[in-house]
Amino acid sequence: MESAAIEVRDLVKSFGEVKALDGVSLTVKQGTVFGLLGPNGAGKTTTIRVLSTLMLPDGGSASVGGFDVIEHPKEVRGLIGLTGQYAAVDELLSGFENLYMLGRLIGMSVADSKARAAELLEDFDLADAAKKVVKAYSGGMRRRLDLAASLVGRPPFLYLDEPTTGLDPRSRIELWGMIRALVANGTTVLLTTQYLDEADRLCDEIVVIDHGRVIAGGTPTQLKSKIGDQILEARPTNEDQVDATRAILASLAGEDEPIHSDGQLVAVRVADRSVLAKAIVLLDKEGIEVDELSLRRPSLDEVFLALTGHMTEPTDTPVEEGSVA
Repeated sequence: MESAAIEVRDLVKSFGEVKALDGVSLTVKQGTVFGLLGPNGAGKTTTIRVLSTLMLPDGGSASVGGFDVIEHPKEVRGLIGLTGQYAAVDELLSGFENLYMLGRLIGMSVADSKARAAELLEDFDLADAAKKVVKAYSGGMRRRLDLAASLVGRPPFLYLDEPTTGLDPRSRIELWGMIRALVANGTTVLLTTQYLDEADRLCDEIVVIDHGRVIAGGTPTQLKSKIGDQILEARPTNEDQVDATRAILASLAGEDEPIHSDGQLVAVRVADRSVLAKAIVLLDKEGIEVDELSLRRPSLDEVFLALTGHMTEPTDTPVEEGSVA
């Protein structure tokens, strides 16, 4: 039976008149990836800071590995690794020197520090750049090194606070693979992200946070089921037939279901799979040719929009240090 690795109950934290956390509760199972999903200002980073003992809550409780974060902060810090939104490695040192230095700082011997640094550089495909100063690393290489740095002490718990921010698609996918490998070896990962595809691909369970409150939770599949079983999409070949396509799809949807369109692709939530055959007949009857006609499960983007009324679009607005994030 899976045990609870992290327990959070009714966590509250305010900064002045702004309530960053407003009664957040969650349970993370051991050996899983648990996602905190929400936009900037939702409370994700504040939650991570409390669970890292970097910030005291105003109310509620939290424990990691059975240790209360307020009463036993030293024990909690000994269990966790943390990778923030921006790489925290020293740019003037080499990759090897960064990892070696961290090993020595946490009390490892010279020999063990060297061995652990070499092992992590190999694991994260950085062995060829071991002697290169980090200043010369690409963004993806820095993020891999930052993740490696959080694992020097082999922590059973790993907090990843928006780890793929600013990475190109290839680097993001590579980092996802590394996270999956860590979990396969028993690491428990707490992941914050604004990227819905990231949460969908990586997380075993997710809580959706908005304005400091948990507004939904479950597996990605369970969350998608909250807003309807299927999404019917059609893309007419002729843009002049978009309105006619909208009318047909509207006739197949529920009475109050909104019709979404980006100017060419038309989409609507439907109750069952039988509408696909009906759509084919009706489109053909009206002489509408389509480049695309499909029935699919809702995406997490659509789940978040349905739950909050807005998207999780990343913003470049800086978040004040120690404040709402």
